[in-house]
Amino acid sequence: MLVALGWANPRIANALAISLPTLRKNYFHELKARDAARDQLDARRLELAWELAEGGNVGAFKEFGRLLERNDRMEIERELATEKKPSPQPPVERLGKKVIAERRAIDADADLMAELEREASENAHH
Repeated sequence: MLVALGWANPRIANALAISLPTLRKNYFHELKARDAARDQLDARRLELAWELAEGGNVGAFKEFGRLLERNDRMEIERELATEKKPSPQPPVERLGKKVIAERRAIDADADLMAELEREASENAHH
C-alpha cells in the first residue's frame, strides 16, 4: 500500500522499521511493480465499495459513485493528454555571417548563370 501511495523507498523502510537494503531484498517484487500498485489499490477500493453497496450500504454506494466519477475524469484527462501532444519543432539553424555571405554568393552565381542562359537562348533564336 505504501508503494501505491507513492512513498519513496527510504520512507517505506523507515515505516517498516527495516533498513533500505532489507527492504530492497525482501520487497523487490513489490517495489518493481510501483507503477501498477496504485492501479491495483484503486481497483481494490472500487471492488470493496461495490461489494458493500450491493449489500445495501448507502454510504458505500455513494462512495462508489465518487470513485467512479474520479476514474472517469482521470480517463478523460489521459485521453486529452495523448491527443494534444504537438510534434516538436526542429531547432532553428543559426548561421554565422560567413555562412550567410557564402550562401548569398552561391545564390547570386546561380541567378547570374540563369540570366546568361536566358540571354543566350534569346540571342540564339534571333
